[in-house]
Amino acid sequence: MPESAPTEGRLLAPAVVAEALAISVDEVVALILDGSLRGMRVGDGRQWRVEESSVTDYLDDQAEETRRMALWRESNAASFPELWGKGAVRHPD
Repeated sequence: MPESAPTEGRLLAPAVVAEALAISVDEVVALILDGSLRGMRVGDGRQWRVEESSVTDYLDDQAEETRRMALWRESNAASFPELWGKGAVRHPD
């Protein structure tokens, strides 16, 4: 299970993270369990807390994935002669 020792960073309740990410609390817990967010159980072991820095890291990762997908879609729309330097260029600059 993705539990870790307390860190120097701020710990957030799943409800706070859920509100910030516009998802449900269950989805936040699922992100913790699959390792996308760093979280730990506190108190009697039934409550979760999420490292604030992991939320920032998660958002950065999602932005990078979105950027890469946009580049992939753009490259798929490009003509292959333009990419490989062979044949006629459709839209020269």
